[in-house]
Amino acid sequence: MDSQSLLICGIGGIGCNWAKNAHKKCKDLSDLLLIDGDSRSLDESAEGHLLSLGDSNSIDGCAALTPLANQRMLANAPLTSKVLSDAELVVLLVGLGGGSGSGAAAEFARQARRSGCLTIAIAALPFECQSLRRKIAQKSLQELRSTTDVCVQVSLDRLAIRSRERGLDWQKDSGWVEDLATGVIQTLAKVGLINLDLMDLRSIVSRTGGSTMFVAQGNPDNPEELFSKTMKSPLEGVSMAGATGCLIQVEGGLDLTLGQVDSVAEAFTKGLDSEAQVIFGARVSEELEGIVRVVAVLSGLPINTL
Repeated sequence: MDSQSLLICGIGGIGCNWAKNAHKKCKDLSDLLLIDGDSRSLDESAEGHLLSLGDSNSIDGCAALTPLANQRMLANAPLTSKVLSDAELVVLLVGLGGGSGSGAAAEFARQARRSGCLTIAIAALPFECQSLRRKIAQKSLQELRSTTDVCVQVSLDRLAIRSRERGLDWQKDSGWVEDLATGVIQTLAKVGLINLDLMDLRSIVSRTGGSTMFVAQGNPDNPEELFSKTMKSPLEGVSMAGATGCLIQVEGGLDLTLGQVDSVAEAFTKGLDSEAQVIFGARVSEELEGIVRVVAVLSGLPINTL
């Protein structure tokens, strides 16, 4: 796929930081769009498109006013339509709970849907102790779910712990979120032994119910441990039980065997509905010697509430 067909979009301060880091890992495979009411998030050195929701007289713009961010996102529809005209898949990164992210994300997703884009949102939910922000996030999350094809919920509590373990600042470079975003881009853009494409993804996400996505990396000889580690990821309320659709790619080094591929795929699909549709892909990458990476999109899940 052409790089303009795959768009990484960050909305709000956290979303923009994550999007810039994700794009650095796959800039030859994707385009980038940064949207915020705070001009400090719009790094002019970034190799992509910048859209300000603020005004020239304010640094913060509409960062603290969710309704204003929504209105300005709506007013900028003619500009975003130009970026979206070439896109087929949008990976949207955003932090919910107030500000530009909560106000603009759902409206941008609506615009992407009207342009015919398949849209995957990776949305971070506020910390458990932030009751007011979580209340705002709940409303925004419901709107985002209704306007996207896949809506992945990330727990900031879990993400902060995971980032701290890796020596990272979760606000600037979580590592895990960026891996999640680039995982689906690379799955569709790179040639593999068994290729997956956008039609495969559309077929899976068209199923009724909730949806999510995850990426896992570890020892191909211990798929059960790899699966267990994945279920402890920063995703909020993740479960594969009862899913009726699954797109899964297993990627490993030159030393990867068919037996290892089968074992990993079985560990990650055994909890699905007995009649689930599974679309499988496989790829070899030299940089993954001795390890395996799994990227999966699930659909037809019971919809959890915040």
